Amino acid sequence: MNRFIFTSLLAAMCLSTIGCVRRTLRIDSTPQGALVWVNHREVGRTPLEIDFTYYGHYDIELSLDGHEPMITDADADPPVWDIIGLDLLFEVAPFQSHSVVDWHFDLEPRSDDLGALVTRAREMRTRSKSSDHPMSKITVDAEGRIEGDSTIPDEPSKRDDAALE
Repeated sequence: MNRFIFTSLLAAMCLSTIGCVRRTLRIDSTPQGALVWVNHREVGRTPLEIDFTYYGHYDIELSLDGHEPMITDADADPPVWDIIGLDLLFEVAPFQSHSVVDWHFDLEPRSDDLGALVTRAREMRTRSKSSDHPMSKITVDAEGRIEGDSTIPDEPSKRDDAALE
C-alpha cells in the first residue's frame, strides 16, 4: 500500500512539472495605434501581443484614421520543434516552450485630395456612359431626380450569353 502511495505521489509530482507550449502573435504597424482584427475579431491596437492556439493562415484587417485601411492575410508558421510528432515531446517536456510570430504592416496615408477624387469620378462616369449596360443610361439631375430607364431587364442580353460560352 505504501509503495502505491509513493508511486502515485511521484507520478503526480512528475505530471506537475510537465511544461507546455505558449504561442504568441506580435502585431505591429507603422504608424502605431492601428485597430487590428484577426479573422474578423477585433483584438486591439498596435503594438499588441495575443496568444493563439493554431498555426496557419489568418485574415488581418488594420484601420487608422488618416490612413488607408489594410485588408490582407498572414501566415503563422510553426517552428521546427512544434511540427506534428515533435510537438508531443515538447508538450510533456519539463520546461515551457514559447513560440513568437512577428507581423509588421505599413499603412499608407489616405489621400484626401478632392481634385483627384473628382477626376476619378468623372473618369468612371465617362466609362459607364460608354457601356451597353442598361444602368449606364441613368442620370441624376441637380435636384436628385432619376432620369432615364432605371429598370433592369429580367433576361440577360445576348451579349451576356455570348460572354458565358
